[in-house]
Amino acid sequence: MSAPPWVTFLSDYGLEDEFVGVCHGVIARRCGQARVIDITHAIPRHNVRAGAWALCGALAYMPRGVHLAIVDPEVGTQEVGGRRAVALATADEEQRLVGPDNGLLMAAAELLGGVVEAVDIGRSEERLEPVSATFHGRDIFAPVAAALAAGRPLAALGEPLAVDELHTLSLTSATVRDGALRAHVRHVDRFGNLTLDATHAQLGQLGLRLGQRVAVHGAGATHSARYARTFAEVPAGALLLYEDSRRLAALAVNRGSAAQTLGLERDGELRLRAE
Repeated sequence: MSAPPWVTFLSDYGLEDEFVGVCHGVIARRCGQARVIDITHAIPRHNVRAGAWALCGALAYMPRGVHLAIVDPEVGTQEVGGRRAVALATADEEQRLVGPDNGLLMAAAELLGGVVEAVDIGRSEERLEPVSATFHGRDIFAPVAAALAAGRPLAALGEPLAVDELHTLSLTSATVRDGALRAHVRHVDRFGNLTLDATHAQLGQLGLRLGQRVAVHGAGATHSARYARTFAEVPAGALLLYEDSRRLAALAVNRGSAAQTLGLERDGELRLRAE
């Protein structure tokens, strides 16, 4: 017997309301054998870039299947020329992505080899009627994701779209110039740790060695950090620069919050220089 299909699910719905459970129910009614993995439903509301970032970080550890992602501040605008609802096939033939065409899916699609086929699912025959203007997760995205999990071909679920018409996101990138690393905060986790858009290789361009001090300038102030492997290598309350689980540069305060210490939020800019 073939293994049950997988559906992963990411959104900014939160868990206070019934929205996530209702989408689970829609998937179960259409494809009862599907197994659903909730990646997270705590994406900051309407923050498409945060959703795209979380989706990219998770997919490398997810089983092949259908990946449903919903962060959709323009829900309901499709009828007046706004964002489309889409389903995508990637070069990895066993992977499908379903969600709004606002850039949320595209970085993840690139990780899966790039988009090779796209359809507009706004009028899919799988959608639930009547379609709510404000809950496309229930009425469009979840039923289409479930239909894909049940084995329906992508082309049967909507109108074909040219791949080059899909929306992408503009993301920041770190640069090294004149002995300084200019970086941006990609993510702030619940501990106040700051993931940057800088790679291990870029830290190497600064000539940093483990144990070395690093000047961190941001939000109008300069702080001193130690380049370390783990939090415990610095005293409680001390700032450290380290490589996080995604192999990106990150800042933390041992037993504290780097976000509060540095006064930085997502997309904040900072500079790092070896002391």
